[in-house]
Amino acid sequence: MRACCFLVLLLTVPIVTSISAESRLGSTDGVAGIRMHRSGVDVRWENTIGRARSELAILSVAREHDQPYEWSLHEMEAIAVGLDPAVIDIVRNRKPLAGIGDKETTIIEVAREISAHRLTPETYSRAVTTFGEPVFVDIVTLMGNYSGTATRLSAVNQQLPPGWKQFLPLPFTPPADIRPDSRSRLTLIRTPAPAAANPPALYSRGMAPEGTGPQQIARHTGGLQSLQASQGRPLIDIAALVAARAHDQQYDWTMTEMAAQKDGVPAATIEIIRTRKPATALGEKEATVIEFGRQLFGKHYVDADLYARAVRLFGERDLVDLVSVMAQHADEATLLTAFDQKLPAGQKALLP
Repeated sequence: MRACCFLVLLLTVPIVTSISAESRLGSTDGVAGIRMHRSGVDVRWENTIGRARSELAILSVAREHDQPYEWSLHEMEAIAVGLDPAVIDIVRNRKPLAGIGDKETTIIEVAREISAHRLTPETYSRAVTTFGEPVFVDIVTLMGNYSGTATRLSAVNQQLPPGWKQFLPLPFTPPADIRPDSRSRLTLIRTPAPAAANPPALYSRGMAPEGTGPQQIARHTGGLQSLQASQGRPLIDIAALVAARAHDQQYDWTMTEMAAQKDGVPAATIEIIRTRKPATALGEKEATVIEFGRQLFGKHYVDADLYARAVRLFGERDLVDLVSVMAQHADEATLLTAFDQKLPAGQKALLP
């Protein structure tokens, strides 16, 4: 099994695309087109920027998401593969980018700008010049993967096992509603002990302590068909819209809104998400999904009362799947923003 933070995407929310919608890469198929520009290697383990810089990209994302579990495991990994502690300290404490290498500076700046929902032309040009186009697509793909992972971890309030040091300073106190065995809000699901096998390949072992992390979260998923059967397509669209709005992602929002209209999401509901108005006038499920996503992406945590309400309304499995919808859109927003994906010619922008 590969390392913990590569969680298989079990949910896919289709995005409408057009051959006339181009990105900085000249791609015409949205996220799928952007990913076609990758170098073809495993972006985590075989990235040509090296393991230390790959870990720097992950740490930079974890910092922007205030994600303590992701940060702490990957800080230990970064030290182990040779990343300069001084560089880690710059990311941890959001210090100015001075006195470090051009490649390290560029990786950190890219993560910071994408977190602010816009990668400037100057930074984009510097990144492509520094790394080359395919490798830079690899780097952003890696950042997107870990943005999705951070979303899942924060939603379930994943904490480190007792005795493990948490290395990331946070602007909030994490809620206390975690289970002692999974160290998160999720019921622990144990997997059978594997049969004896050959030792894992170097740099391919799992990092997460058993019972915690993305693999534990994945054990709770039911998949898109299960979620759609129990909650309906409109609620899935609402989760996707909340994520697109939180990232100010014009392409994702516009294409998702058109899909939501076809699926019967009321115009008034879409307008509440678009304009960030209170959702108190909506049904309890719709209002809870909207509030959940707003807290998750705005505060980087979900308070205990809201999480308990969501579990009561949806059940643990469906809630994990709704979070996975939001996480997928956080992942894709990273790529769409970095490569400035345009709308199809003649398509009106629907997000202010």
